[in-house]
Formats: sequence, structure tokens, C-alpha cells
Amino acid sequence: MDKMAHILDRPVWQALSTCQSAWAEGGDKARRFALDVSPLAGARDEMADSLQQLTQIASTDPRSLLLQVSTIPASPGILIERTAAAVQLTDTHVSPDIPDAHLVRLGDEDAAEMVALATLTEPGPFLPRTHILGDFWGIKSGGRLAAMAGERLRLDGYTEVSGVCTHPDFRGRGYARLLSQAVAATIKQRGEIPFLHTYAENAPAIRLYESLGFALRAEMIVTVLRRA
Repeated sequence: MDKMAHILDRPVWQALSTCQSAWAEGGDKARRFALDVSPLAGARDEMADSLQQLTQIASTDPRSLLLQVSTIPASPGILIERTAAAVQLTDTHVSPDIPDAHLVRLGDEDAAEMVALATLTEPGPFLPRTHILGDFWGIKSGGRLAAMAGERLRLDGYTEVSGVCTHPDFRGRGYARLLSQAVAATIKQRGEIPFLHTYAENAPAIRLYESLGFALRAEMIVTVLRRA
């Protein structure tokens, strides 16, 4: 990796090669999460040997998702299905205080409902075991999961706020703000820096996160790969 690059320029690779290596599959230059945990994958760089390992990953996975500041060059065995512009925001003045609200910790028993909510609202890829990557919190109403948010990527000194979503029946109540703040505050209390991603076109989400104390750090590129 370029010595001048920031650790968050390749957050997936950094997570899979450090704090979340237990869930990594692949080699020493390209890795992915286990297939039932996340479709996210990453490479150390764009050198030929790294791209070769990425090709091997793509050959055994119908789709892989890259999230980094740079694009990847065309490579035999890999088809770029699509790309999308995203942004990465990091904490500048997020409150370290956890909101006083009735939040519930979500676990294995909630996995099916978490996947259903994420499938309905599309906050980003969410698979049957995505929730094992960090702490997830929810708000329930009438026995239903109304909203949730949690942690996904974890690397040295940083943890990602992710999976922020609210069921359409419960929107307009400030649940996304409440949960995002709670997850970010929990991360800060551990002495880590919260960060997050959203699509560049998602202006309402960006405004929400900026109002909580996040600020743009970098423009990112989401690349969907599929095997050739």
C-alpha cells in the first residue's frame, strides 16, 4: 500500500487483514468476508499479483463488492458489473453521550428480522451473519423491529457505523438519528473513531450524518464484480 495513503482508503482490505481477519477468506494480497457474512472484498493494491488473487475470489463468488478510493483496472477473469459513487464520513464532533432511549441489543435470534428489514430498506448489503461483525441495536414497536443500526468494518482505531435503516411504517420518528448517534457514541467510548459510508446521491443521509458531527473525509467508489 502507498505509504502516503490513509488507512481508510481501503477499509475493507484493512479490516480483513487486521481486526476482522477471523472472517477473512483469500490470500495475502486480496481477501473477502465469508459468503454468509458480507459480499465485501478488498485487495492490498492494484499490482498484478493482487489482482490475480482478486480474480480467484471472484471466480468462486457470484458477486463481490469493493469499496475504496480507487478504481480497479480490467483484469482477465473479472467483469465489472457496475460502479457507483459513494462518500466516506468520519467523526469530527459527534457527541460521546449515548441517547437515553429504549434501545435493544440485537443478536442471533433477531437475524432473520434484521435481514428482512435490510432487504426492504436497502441500507447496504446485509446477509444472515452480517450482525456478527459488531454490536447492533434496534428499536422495537409492538414486537416488530422498527429500526436498527450497528457496526460493520473494524480496523485499527476505527469502527464503521452501518446498517442504518427504518421500516417505512415507522419513518419520521427520528429513529435513524437516534440509533446512528448511539452506535457512534458507543464506538467513541471505546476510544475509537466512528466512520461510515453512503452513496454520494443520498443527500438526506449525508445531511443527517453531518448534523450528528460527521464530515466528509473522502470520495469512494463502490465496484460490483462478478466472475467472468
